[in-house]
Amino acid sequence: MKITANKYVAVIYDLNVGEGEERELMEKATREVPLKFIYGTGMMIPAFEDALAGLEPGSAFDFTITPENAYGEYNEDHVLDLPKSIFEVDGKFDAEMVKEGSTIPMMDAEGNRMNGSVLEVKDDVVVMDFNHPLAGETLHFKGEVIDVHEPTAEEIAAMTSGSCGGGCDSCGGGCGDGCGGCH
Repeated sequence: MKITANKYVAVIYDLNVGEGEERELMEKATREVPLKFIYGTGMMIPAFEDALAGLEPGSAFDFTITPENAYGEYNEDHVLDLPKSIFEVDGKFDAEMVKEGSTIPMMDAEGNRMNGSVLEVKDDVVVMDFNHPLAGETLHFKGEVIDVHEPTAEEIAAMTSGSCGGGCDSCGGGCGDGCGGCH
């Protein structure tokens, strides 16, 4: 069966970022924990799905997605100094949770959820980066399609309940937005 709209798809891959010899392994989907999604439902970035269109189980793939077709360019305007007071719990700054390198779920004034990475904790502000972790990166996927079939009711329910198959950009988490991860 070929990958077409509304098919259940499982793939394994290595995701490398960067250019030429400077590529770095960012994520790996294995046979034990493949990336699973329903094709054409907006779970993955469109360029990822486009590159898989028409493939069938056993098909190898090797493709590159540029930043403008993935998570966009890195935007310095998405790095903000936020008052330390908004990170207080019962009047006390939460230094356990809010430390350099932490990713913190947050919400903007309109109620949109987003993750922010703590770049630095200063005396009166926390420097947060709201760019996608892969913003500005060229994504290199190399892998294989391991399953394509009509999704069962249980698979559809699992994918829409927030307990996706994992991997990059699944369910709005992972390494991306849209569907959590990359694609």
